[in-house]
Amino acid sequence: MSDKRLVVVDKLNISFYKDEIETQIIKSISFHVNSNEIVAIVGESGSGKSITSLAIMGLLPKGISKITSGHINFNNQDLVGLSEKQYQKIRGQDIAMIFQEPMSSLNPSMRCGKQVEEILKEHTNLNKAEITSEVMRLFGQVKLPAPERIYKAYPHEISGGQKQRVMIAMAIACKPKLLIADEPTTALDVTVQKEILELLKRIQQETKMSILFISHDLSLLSELANRVIVMYKGEIVEQNTVENIFKNSQHNYTKALIGARPSSNYRLRTLPTISDFMSDSINEDIITAEERKQKHRELYKQQPLLEVLDVEKEYISKSSWFRKKETVKAVGGVSFNIYPGETVGLVGESGCGKSTLGNAILQLDKATSGIIKYKGTDITQLNKKAIRKLRREIQIIFQDPFASLNPRLKVGDAIIEPMQVHHIGKGYKDRKERVMDILHKVGLDKEAFQRFPHEFSGGQRQRIGIARTIALQPKLIICDESVSALDISVQAQVLNLLNDLKAQFGFTYIFISHDLAVVKYMADQLLVMNEGKIEEIGEADSIYDNPQKSYTKKLIAAIPKGF
Repeated sequence: MSDKRLVVVDKLNISFYKDEIETQIIKSISFHVNSNEIVAIVGESGSGKSITSLAIMGLLPKGISKITSGHINFNNQDLVGLSEKQYQKIRGQDIAMIFQEPMSSLNPSMRCGKQVEEILKEHTNLNKAEITSEVMRLFGQVKLPAPERIYKAYPHEISGGQKQRVMIAMAIACKPKLLIADEPTTALDVTVQKEILELLKRIQQETKMSILFISHDLSLLSELANRVIVMYKGEIVEQNTVENIFKNSQHNYTKALIGARPSSNYRLRTLPTISDFMSDSINEDIITAEERKQKHRELYKQQPLLEVLDVEKEYISKSSWFRKKETVKAVGGVSFNIYPGETVGLVGESGCGKSTLGNAILQLDKATSGIIKYKGTDITQLNKKAIRKLRREIQIIFQDPFASLNPRLKVGDAIIEPMQVHHIGKGYKDRKERVMDILHKVGLDKEAFQRFPHEFSGGQRQRIGIARTIALQPKLIICDESVSALDISVQAQVLNLLNDLKAQFGFTYIFISHDLAVVKYMADQLLVMNEGKIEEIGEADSIYDNPQKSYTKKLIAAIPKGF
């Protein structure tokens, strides 16, 4: 690693403006990135980490934000005050960026190969044949399978992990000196996440470029970064080597980022949140193995709440008029029971069939064959009226709450609406009081009642989605990747909330996720799915401690461990 400082950020202040009111977002931060070094900026939503990266890229929102003081020195050139034309020569060629959501960063109407070609046309003097050859070489470098197929494919025709690799190929096309990676693995499976991190590390070693990696997950960074910068509310609260951050963190916020994630070695009764660490009030009460065994003895004495018997779901695919129809088996012969008050964890990579199975249980997408019994009744045979009645009892918390909320309805009305449909509460006043109480329980203030969904952050919207679900007081809740996009401490808060609500109302959960560490913490029973089938089933801790199948071992090995 070189000691030459490639980027020096010195006493940087950034403000945003709304209705002539100035809000300081970045507060006199200073840090550097050396040549041939990987530096991580970690912090939660609103900490200022992405704003800092946009400032380095010269991409701060125009008209509503500006750098009020300080310097950003890149390769001995001060970037503050450069014109857009001057920045265009640097962007892509010297500084490149990989964004969090590749689908919104890639042009959906252009083939993947052409999108990478555009970068090379803009910044190099290569001819057409050389550009095509270079794109194929880049696709090989980022380990894309069948580069020729990906070259001709549109973004929607490839997986999330492949889209992210196309984005990385675009970013490294002009051999930049600095690569900024803004949450590039947040929505990816643990196995794909591990592959992307290994890929970035390998490319960095080959090209000697510097990487500024932005994330809210400290344990993820332990396998990648040389140094870590911790940001909290627009300030840098700590920066050190990655090892010192993990083994000897000084600031309570850093300790919170490490401690709020579920441990694989023990099960805390309540996960600590940021406020617990900041106020030194952590509850270290552990659920013992004997206590868990006793709970399971009581659970499994009961009659099952849900019985899934040999359920299959097939789809017919036909890609063109002239091609023969193909049958794709998304779920193949799955059987298991769920007991009242139990949390069943359902894990597997994208495309394994876990969400399809969830939709079949909800009767949103009917199973092709098999039986699904709820309280002893086969719900696959119910008529529309009976299914509508069942909706109150079996609910879902979605991964993307924004897509499931009406943007024109205020949050309070969005929660009250299904309560009215299912006759919960005695009139508007009673329902409003219940909603206020629920909003408080999910960590939102009273003002949220009168606000619209777009006025909230992603984590806050997820809490609104949970509030809307629990307002109906269902018996069975399917949590479909419902904490995967949340900050670590918000995730801890939501997991605690789900456990508290389960204890209070006797909820039963099917917890679908690709994050095995979270599922292990939540689950009594664990189902590992692969290619539409159950690969492994059993008590969650037993599977985690002693996996029998190589697929399960691969999922566990991909979990970031920290130090």
